[in-house]
Amino acid sequence: MNISFPLLLDGAMGTQLYKHGFPAGACPEKWSLEHPEEVLSIQRAYVDAGSQVLYAPTFGANSSVLEKNGVFNQVKDYNCRLVALAREAADGRAYVAGDISSTGAMLYPLGDSSFEDLYQVYREQAEALEEAGVDLYVIETMTNVSEARAALLAVKDVSDKPVFVSFTCNEAGRTMTGTDVTAALLILQGMGADAFGLNCSVGPREMIPQIKRLAELAEVPLIAKANAGLPKTAGVRTVYDVSPEEFASYVPALAEAGVSIFGGCCGTDERTIAALKEALASVTLHAPAADVASELLPCATERDVFLLPPDASYEEAIPCDEDLEDALAEAEPGQLIAVAIETEEDLAAFADCQYAVANPLCIVCDDAALLEKTLRCYQGRALYEGSLPDEVLVPLAKKYGLIF
Repeated sequence: MNISFPLLLDGAMGTQLYKHGFPAGACPEKWSLEHPEEVLSIQRAYVDAGSQVLYAPTFGANSSVLEKNGVFNQVKDYNCRLVALAREAADGRAYVAGDISSTGAMLYPLGDSSFEDLYQVYREQAEALEEAGVDLYVIETMTNVSEARAALLAVKDVSDKPVFVSFTCNEAGRTMTGTDVTAALLILQGMGADAFGLNCSVGPREMIPQIKRLAELAEVPLIAKANAGLPKTAGVRTVYDVSPEEFASYVPALAEAGVSIFGGCCGTDERTIAALKEALASVTLHAPAADVASELLPCATERDVFLLPPDASYEEAIPCDEDLEDALAEAEPGQLIAVAIETEEDLAAFADCQYAVANPLCIVCDDAALLEKTLRCYQGRALYEGSLPDEVLVPLAKKYGLIF
């Protein structure tokens, strides 16, 4: 797949489905398969307007969401049929992206799911999308790092095609689970995401400050797929009041901030995409070219970024015992901390407490298998210290963003 920039994505699917008769409370994926002509109408309009990438309507086509809607054991069938619809709409004029989003699950102890549970849900969908023949993947509207990490690992374990990741956040740049989107960027680009950005969230104007923050740390192309403004209620309807012309008027500012992949989310339609195409015809891109890894160590917890000097050090590794959670809580803010993982029992203890890590983390471990298990468990981006050779560490750095 040969991607050139600027790249123009599509517009909203959800709010467009409502305009085409989708009833509130129904399962979008099921309804789409029962009303294929409505989906084709929406997506053909996007292609005609200039979209170069269509998101297949597979947003919630994972087992967790489908089962909540009474659909069981049909992940492969649903994803393949929904991709086929998008492929028909694209008609060779646009790429088709496998669309992956939230399961709604939270990790233990905040929820009842394990990371491996999430991974298996996403792996099943990724395998179906790969068999369906998508050109690339988008992991979108994410609000917590654990789901995004599980989805990205799952996709990369079944495909070598490009993977875009986008989060949704408030005007302060935080997701509903408290993650700063700059932390999400450092974690996901470290794991090999091919592009990163924001979707949904707010309108295009409000998105600009957060894109600027991302551009300071981004080593991958940035995505802006904003809503047509913040939703407002008009009687029984939800409306979005940013017109296509106003939406497109922010393209130069977004491009200057670092965006090279553009599109629209809730409240946008084919008119928005046509306006974006026209605006992009004369825009100059300013793609981010940050290389923080060459100067500082780009660590992140699940919520926050920590850019450490190359000579950052810790006092001594914290043992993974019954006092681990207290030790993590008592650490000096911003100070590099280390945990020693020597046994499966250590790993289990750390897994129970990893949500409490609020400082940049170094993992001290001399067992390759235990180290990888720890990296799957830890939802941030960690440093490493130990005696493992480069031939072990390099693949882990590529897959999990490990810094050594």
